[in-house]
Amino acid sequence: MRSERRRSRRTALTAAGAAVLLTLGVASPASADPTRASKGVEDTTAAQIAALQEIKRSLSGAESKMDSALVVEQRRRVDAGTFNRLPALQTGVKVGSGNTVLVDIRAHKVSDDLVNAVRAAGGGIRAVSAEGGTVRAQLPLAALPRLSARGDVRRVETAVEAKTFHQRDRKDTAAAPSKEDRAKAVEERTREALVSVQAARTGEGDRAHAADTARGEFHVTGTGVKLCALSDGVDTLAASQAAGELPADVEVLPGQEGDGNEGTAMLEILHDIAPNARLGFATAFNGDASFADNIRALRFQLGCDVIVDDVLYFNESPFQDGIIARAVDAVAADGALFFSSAGNEGNVADGTSGHWEGRFVDSGVGVGKFAGTAHDFNPDPAGKQVFNPLSDGSGNVPVTLFWADPLSSSFNDYDLYLANAQGNVVAFSQGVQDGTQDPYERLNTPASSSGLRLAVVKFRGEDKYLALSALGGRFKDAANGLKGFATPGVTRGHSAARGAISVAAAPAADPLPFDLEPGDPANPSGPFPGAFDGSQKPERFTSDGPRRVFFAPDGSPAEEVRQKPDLTAADGVTTSVPGFDPFFGTSAAAPNAAGIAGLILSGNPGLAPAEVRQALTATAVDIAQAGVDNRTGAGVVRADLALAYTGASPQPLARAQRPTVVNDADGSQYLKPGTTATVTVPVTNVGDGTAASTSLVLTSPTAGVTIAPRSRYYGNIDVGQTLTSTFKVTVPASATVGTGIRLDTRVTYSGATSPTTTSFTLVVGEPSREVKSFAYGGPVVAIPDNDPTGATVQIPVSGVGRASKVVLSVDGSQCTPNTDGSTTVGIDHTFVGDLVGTLTSPSGVTATVFQRNGATGSNLCQVVFDDSAAKSFSSVTSANAPFTGSWRPITPLAALLEQPADGTWTFKVVDAASTDRGSIRAVSLKINGYV
Repeated sequence: MRSERRRSRRTALTAAGAAVLLTLGVASPASADPTRASKGVEDTTAAQIAALQEIKRSLSGAESKMDSALVVEQRRRVDAGTFNRLPALQTGVKVGSGNTVLVDIRAHKVSDDLVNAVRAAGGGIRAVSAEGGTVRAQLPLAALPRLSARGDVRRVETAVEAKTFHQRDRKDTAAAPSKEDRAKAVEERTREALVSVQAARTGEGDRAHAADTARGEFHVTGTGVKLCALSDGVDTLAASQAAGELPADVEVLPGQEGDGNEGTAMLEILHDIAPNARLGFATAFNGDASFADNIRALRFQLGCDVIVDDVLYFNESPFQDGIIARAVDAVAADGALFFSSAGNEGNVADGTSGHWEGRFVDSGVGVGKFAGTAHDFNPDPAGKQVFNPLSDGSGNVPVTLFWADPLSSSFNDYDLYLANAQGNVVAFSQGVQDGTQDPYERLNTPASSSGLRLAVVKFRGEDKYLALSALGGRFKDAANGLKGFATPGVTRGHSAARGAISVAAAPAADPLPFDLEPGDPANPSGPFPGAFDGSQKPERFTSDGPRRVFFAPDGSPAEEVRQKPDLTAADGVTTSVPGFDPFFGTSAAAPNAAGIAGLILSGNPGLAPAEVRQALTATAVDIAQAGVDNRTGAGVVRADLALAYTGASPQPLARAQRPTVVNDADGSQYLKPGTTATVTVPVTNVGDGTAASTSLVLTSPTAGVTIAPRSRYYGNIDVGQTLTSTFKVTVPASATVGTGIRLDTRVTYSGATSPTTTSFTLVVGEPSREVKSFAYGGPVVAIPDNDPTGATVQIPVSGVGRASKVVLSVDGSQCTPNTDGSTTVGIDHTFVGDLVGTLTSPSGVTATVFQRNGATGSNLCQVVFDDSAAKSFSSVTSANAPFTGSWRPITPLAALLEQPADGTWTFKVVDAASTDRGSIRAVSLKINGYV
């Protein structure tokens, strides 16, 4: 019986040899024996996969919890001879100085003990997410097995990477600029913006969406709405503000400004469409767990009404909503609208995608020495094809493999291999799945991409539904007859979440100025200076759907098919940001759609998110197949049609402004015990329509305070107008100097945004001219490099009570530009542009003092951060180094004065980028009280 099985196996392998010859597409010489030639090709590939499987079979318990590429890279460095059988293999692991790698440590629970263990192993912390159970750190390769062996560690992975959907020419292989070069470019643009008047830009997306028409017709500008973006970074934010392209009050989540310029370009698009909307930003590039945290923070901390992103993390499952998608659904459930780029990964209709999904089909071809059967891509039962060929333009792209198991609990083990035309394995991913891991493998294609082909091998387990994606590449027929099999559905991840509105792209104006791959058809152009109509064609690179999901977020079975993408919007638009003029890709389309949603909300306050979505889809212009389709969704968005559908109208927004005081007893500008003061309360209409029949009610919960009259009639307040009225406020004689009196305002008027409420605190007493100084007196504190935990110093304050003013001073006895650690400056650092400084009051309120300003300049010395300074620190350049003088902080320190000043103040400095270091040496607070 055994001999029969062995004969049967030999027969199968002989047949498999011929099949592999065909699938590899290697032609044998006419004089050669086809059987021997085919067996030689099979031996090359199979022997190399066997060598990799031998490593997998020998893994220790700790190693089985590590990314397979990390294990192979570590073993290669210990015993290079082991890998003589793998001459062309690349692990894809980026090893830095000191043999360190950036990893994500996935934990059952993130604890202080785990974080301390990472530090003790020589790790530099990059991000910590308790919600996401992840610590991102730069660690020595040799330290990884010891950390992986911990019971609280679920997995140690190469830090999961992400991409934005800015569509650029793949032939542009210029190396990414250094941190120094990037900083110099930002400085140059900032200087240009400060000294020259910028020409008005033509908003191609604004015009193509008829948003300019909509604003003119409906008199709606985004007032009362907050629009927020997530992308790589906002390096050029200050330059765009100086140029007048963005308002001065863009709110950036502290410490989450990121690196890069795409975020600034997205904010400019939002501002073009909805110019009076407030704006906010947070980076998405500190890891998937941090991205999810920042999505929540934009909604629950910054109060964003509409959020948009243009990012995909490679480990985002197509079959189950992961940590990022769950964050999207959480903010959507709270009432936010979330827009996301559908992706630039191509589609089947245009023949531009590298995506295949379907159930695993056992080819009967054994691969490897120990286990494994290859998947058959050929849908023809009579044919076999265990490799899917990539186009010659598919170099340097990530390739992901998922299968339909729940996240963190995959018992089925699949592997992924990439071979070249000679049969050499050039990349691989073969992690262990034994019940606690994700159903996920990922590799990168090499730069030289000719003749590459992918194989999926079932190492162990059941036949599962698969999704194989070459992100940015495509499956294409090879010259030797190998067929490129592709299926719809490449869009995935949080863009395909139920709560997300996934946005495809269509050009606003000129076509994409390069071929996606050589020999491609011409790219479509847009309607500019006209508006989108039914003749418009989508971008050939835009990703298709639908998205098939198998599991609920908790991993329980819940199969559904989601229509994605939802909508289409404009790309190829102009921004003032270098490198994004024009700005192509679904990265540009998503903020155009989000900005239009902002206009809808502005003209229809209180409109439910579902109604906004309905307005966008019901009025979208069909541009592909009739009805909703898997390339463009409901069609391309038109702002004028959407606002007409909702019945948008200009809304007033009348808000009370900070009151002024004239004491009736002595004419001073202060409240005093036992006196009455005339308090003037301005009301400003910052909305789009007249605030009719406006009244203000003024009350105070502070004991003993009386107000007369209780209310005043302000009448009609036109757009942009401020009207005032007066109240008599009497302070009891028992009031203590330095205590606060709270005044609550309630402004009512005719309009859906009525009423608005605002509270102000006025302090009893006259601000003291005496300045009390409180200095940090502890040792020098090193600022850890590229570590979000940063360095903190504490400054105790006593004997002040309520403060009337606070100034932060970074001190120093002698200011020097020395970049090697000067001991005479308040903060020595070799790259001040890496630093974020915050000041926190004893009551827990935080103000951002400086935020990645100063570029390559070094050292802060005798710098005074004062709300009354003439210039903001955001405008400094490296030419100001060593930084000295008086500057306004990024956010006002006055926000820290609502509670008594006595207690412990905390000054924190975070180094948000790598390679530069420094220390906090001397800082102090200058505080005025009251008399």
